[in-house]
Amino acid sequence: MAPAQSAAASNRKLVPFLGRITGGRKAISGHASLLARPAYERLVAAEPFLKRLIPVLIIVFLCIVAAARYVQLIDMRDDREAFAREQIAMSASVVAADLADRLEAPPNDAVSLAAILASAIPQGLTRGERAMYVTDGDGVVLAMANGQPSAMGNYISDVARDVQALLAFGSGAGVVETTLADGRRAIATSRELANGALVVIEPTDALEREWRSQVSLNVSIFLGTSVILFIILYGYLAQSTRANEADQIYAATHQRLDTALMRGRCGLWDWDLASGRMFWSKSMFEILGMPARDELVGFGEVNALVHPDDGDLLAITQHLYATGETSVDRLFRMRHADGHWIWVRARAELVGDNDQHLIGIAVDTTDQIRQAERNRTADNRLRDAIETISEAFVLWDADKRLVMCNSKYQELYGLANEAIQRGSTYDAVMAAGRRPLVRAQIPHEDGSEDGARSYEALLDDGRWLQVNERVTKDGGFVSVGTDITQIKRNEERLVDGERRLMATIADLRQSRQKLEQQAQQMVELAEKYAEEKDRAEDASRAKSAFLANISHELRTPLNAIIGFSEIMQSGMFGDLGSPKYREYCRDIHDSGSYLLGVINDVLDMSRLDAGRMPISIEKLDLVELIEESMRVVSGQSPGRAIEVDVAGAHRIEVDGDRRSFKQILINLLSNAVKFTPADGRIKVSARRSGASVALSIADDGYGIPRDAIAKLGRPFEQVQNQFTKTHRGSGLGLAITRSLAERHGGRMRIWSREGEGTIVSLRLPLTQPKEKQSAA
Repeated sequence: MAPAQSAAASNRKLVPFLGRITGGRKAISGHASLLARPAYERLVAAEPFLKRLIPVLIIVFLCIVAAARYVQLIDMRDDREAFAREQIAMSASVVAADLADRLEAPPNDAVSLAAILASAIPQGLTRGERAMYVTDGDGVVLAMANGQPSAMGNYISDVARDVQALLAFGSGAGVVETTLADGRRAIATSRELANGALVVIEPTDALEREWRSQVSLNVSIFLGTSVILFIILYGYLAQSTRANEADQIYAATHQRLDTALMRGRCGLWDWDLASGRMFWSKSMFEILGMPARDELVGFGEVNALVHPDDGDLLAITQHLYATGETSVDRLFRMRHADGHWIWVRARAELVGDNDQHLIGIAVDTTDQIRQAERNRTADNRLRDAIETISEAFVLWDADKRLVMCNSKYQELYGLANEAIQRGSTYDAVMAAGRRPLVRAQIPHEDGSEDGARSYEALLDDGRWLQVNERVTKDGGFVSVGTDITQIKRNEERLVDGERRLMATIADLRQSRQKLEQQAQQMVELAEKYAEEKDRAEDASRAKSAFLANISHELRTPLNAIIGFSEIMQSGMFGDLGSPKYREYCRDIHDSGSYLLGVINDVLDMSRLDAGRMPISIEKLDLVELIEESMRVVSGQSPGRAIEVDVAGAHRIEVDGDRRSFKQILINLLSNAVKFTPADGRIKVSARRSGASVALSIADDGYGIPRDAIAKLGRPFEQVQNQFTKTHRGSGLGLAITRSLAERHGGRMRIWSREGEGTIVSLRLPLTQPKEKQSAA
């Protein structure tokens, strides 16, 4: 059939479906399937048990058939034997009655008797091996019919055992079983005659042979039937095994297909156009967030999920009907179970001649569409970013076709808009633009990228470009052109400058001798400097020794002055008289104490400078040292309400020298108390920070000018202003504090703003190196 004819036939088959959708009669509901489904489900659940039960039922059936045939054959043998007994009894009675009529007087010779016996036997009564014997009163055979020739004149007991006893009982003995002389089984009966008896003997061989043939026939039929049933059973079991394997393969394939569909966010659907119902795979339900079910999905339910702005399913079928197409490829939105819309791309093919089905897949393209939107946004941003740069930018793909460029590139090369269309070839773009007058390759340094190159180009308008090209990962390349016209002009100026420099070098060569003479003079000055340095170091050592000696010499009388002034002030040996003396003693004591503190500071500073200040490293509780130092300093501000806060941990262990740490804290707290007005506030905080401790002392005192902070911490440096010029001090406290902190591996920082306060921060390590502890 031609494609046009096939499409026309498909369209003719779509007409009834469209009629039913647009208002035709509805399909009959599947009530029968609803009623049969529970029974079918129970049958499916009982299928494994039935498969195991079938072989047992076949064996039981064969056993029952065998038992029935056995009973039937036994009954058949009994019936045949009973019939034979009746036959032999009837024959004996008929022949005996006839003989009784003919033998009123028994003949004298055996020939006549045999003739009479033969005439008395009706035709057929001596069939087979049935024999009839006429005997006298003693049991001697007188005549016979169909009997053994050797029996004539002999006793009937020689023919068959137990027959003599049968004659003794006469006709009342009935039919008895006996054994012939040759050992065969037989039945016999007798009838009385005048002066003798009629004996009828029939072997049962023929009867048993006939019965055995029936048994053989039945056994053959039973065995044949059994073999056929077992072959059928084997075929059933093999087929069942293959069916199980096929079911497992189908289940595995179905599982793989479902897994692949689910992983690919893809759903399989089959739309029966005749009934208007659809089959959905589990992955299709999962895409829409709906619970999976085995029932077919109705047209109305599916159509309600399609976004109204994207058309409907009826429009798809109408389009197929109108155009004669047999395939569908549509992108539309469907409502998710959560309420949001997802993008679905449906691809299907119209199959079937009589029963039309639209079979295909539906792919969740929401992520791709969102990614495409993000790519478009990123592409627009990239284009905007490339457009805003001052360099000429152009990107080519692996086939040397234009991907994008900015207006700077278009303007530098004088390209029209038609020449820079996406996909234009490299040769076409180069031919449409202005060509550079000069093109010089720039050599690359070692380690540059493969395929990268740089060159300089001179345009016809006098501008210079430096073009750098790099190969992209996809095989294309990107080119960035930078306007280096100004750099080139600077290079020209540098060339001129180089000429001037060469002239200057010539002048410098003339001055070389002068420089050599000056170098000789510098060597002599260096020797003198070394001598002066040695003298300065000797002077420094002499200063340290002098300070140590003078401090010792001064402290001895100062201790006496301070001690005697305390005695005089306390009036230990009596009153001094005038109150002025007590005031003078206090001034002498304060001045001596101040002078002693200055001397101690000078001595400590000299020891620190000389590196002879001993330290003893031990575990210290920093919070405890802060509290002790505050108790010492609190006596320095009598009559002033200065608030002191301590913030931080309850216990901080740190390695250090107790005397040095206490001196650091007392110096800093003394300065904070000294330069904090009444009703001021001093805050001391200590906290761990990694492997160190951060200690800060903040006050809201007079503050320090910004230009004076850099001088603090150097020996004998003080800040004098209208707030601090009234306070005495040697200017060594902060210098000693800084030196002690640095000897412990720490550092000191000062922050201050004039009129707002000062913060002195120390950062000290929690533990000291083993080398420093060993040295201590």
